[in-house]
Amino acid sequence: MASRAVVVVPHQLQREEGKQKKVAAEGKNRQVLQDISNLVVTAPAAQGKILAKLPVPSEKNKKPVIEVINGGLTAGKSGAAKKAVAAVNEKSAVSGRRSRGGASKKNARAFTSILSARSKAACGLTSKPKDPKVDIDAADADNELAVVEYLDEIYQFYKLTEDDNRVNEYMALQPEINAKMRSILVDWLIEVHHKFELMPETLYLTINLVDRFLSVKVVPRRELQLVGISSMLLASKYEEIWAPEVNDFVCISDNAYGKEKVLVMEKAILGKLGWCLTVPTTYVFLVRYIKASSASSDDELMENMVYFLAELGLMDYSATILYCPSMMAASAVYVARCTLDRTPFWTETLKHHTGYSEDELMDCTKLLHTFHSAAAESKLKAVYNKFCSPQHGAVALLSPPGGNLSTK
Repeated sequence: MASRAVVVVPHQLQREEGKQKKVAAEGKNRQVLQDISNLVVTAPAAQGKILAKLPVPSEKNKKPVIEVINGGLTAGKSGAAKKAVAAVNEKSAVSGRRSRGGASKKNARAFTSILSARSKAACGLTSKPKDPKVDIDAADADNELAVVEYLDEIYQFYKLTEDDNRVNEYMALQPEINAKMRSILVDWLIEVHHKFELMPETLYLTINLVDRFLSVKVVPRRELQLVGISSMLLASKYEEIWAPEVNDFVCISDNAYGKEKVLVMEKAILGKLGWCLTVPTTYVFLVRYIKASSASSDDELMENMVYFLAELGLMDYSATILYCPSMMAASAVYVARCTLDRTPFWTETLKHHTGYSEDELMDCTKLLHTFHSAAAESKLKAVYNKFCSPQHGAVALLSPPGGNLSTK
């Protein structure tokens, strides 16, 4: 198909010829700073011919892009004119191919991306943006006691050292003690801890000391309670500002042991454990993970629910042996979020601070879910009664998550 020339009307020709004369008079031959594909080229003023750029030809019809208007330059004319036409044709063709190729590729990419996005949206395949990771320490930036600049390193150290003070299976070493007796002891210690109104960290350190001591020393059944109260005495001295006195523990045990026996057992525990009381317990991780879970710092319902589930885990020997403190804490937070229907159940913030994915927590969370489901019917009710009170938000009365965990 032949290319059509650009039609130039007479008054336009007059203006163009006037401009050419002016340029020739000044002795200049300037070119407009535009893309050559949009350029109107003029022949030398001496010839008085005007060249016009036609539309870029197709690949099939590679005709010259320059034609002469109003009598134009043709074959057989001057050599200078032919060279001018040939030069402009070559430049226009090259520029046109580059421009056309670049534009087509760019438009193709843009059009393809639009079609892909629409197709994914229509099929429901559009990926939802992940919830952003929240800076949970931003509010404490000006609090020197919060030491926010060291918190990440501190908890990395806790995660690295938590296995150093974990206990392995030790009931096989205890001829007179079994897992049920341990659960009875822990249930009683939780009740004593609640009665003395001690700090939460005191309870978790107490159970840690009991398990570590039982893992290295054979204890008769009659002295199991003595190990419990001596461990709580040590934990109170370590964690509390105003620790209970020895006589308080003698009294709470109904004078089953004298003051001297308590002090002797206290010394025995310290000797066997090498005086090592600074250990990362489940409570250490609970504090951090609750902060990562709660949008506000005063989410008491979430806090109480997490502590309720964690203390149920403390009472079970198998859970203590199988799962490290950080996993127990993370699982308690996960089950609490499921129970309170806090969606999503596991966020990017929690994954970052706990180091656990949702799938890694499934076994431990199902175990805590089982404890929660059986708490109301259990004969050991210290934890259940404690968290049924309004002081702890009555979270024990909330129904455990049914479909949220049982189907996973």
